[in-house]
Amino acid sequence: QVQLVESGGGLVQAGGSLRLSCAASGRTFSTYVMGWFRQAPGKEREFVAAIGGRGLSTYYTDSVKGRFTISRDNAKNTVYLQMNSLKSEDTAVYACAAGRSPSPISQAGYNYWGQGTQVTVSS
Repeated sequence: QVQLVESGGGLVQAGGSLRLSCAASGRTFSTYVMGWFRQAPGKEREFVAAIGGRGLSTYYTDSVKGRFTISRDNAKNTVYLQMNSLKSEDTAVYACAAGRSPSPISQAGYNYWGQGTQVTVSS
């Protein structure tokens, strides 16, 4: 079992920055692919970014490339999402997820999910 707890969400003006954190329980954190997904009101949950277990491979949805950066610290069992140049369309609940061998951009392979943290970008 892996428990995930997100933090770092909040209200920010367009063009601003936020850093989300996701703390994981357990001793096998480095064996999990970690992903960030988001769900805006009235929309389906969508992939944002993912990172391999050793942090060598990263994946991003096109709309956040060049603005968001995913990273992880396996010593701290934590994955981060640095979000810069935020836009109103980035407003959503952001959740992290963990999976042993998922297709990084597909929700189906992730076994564990956090509760999510709200990010609101005002224009």
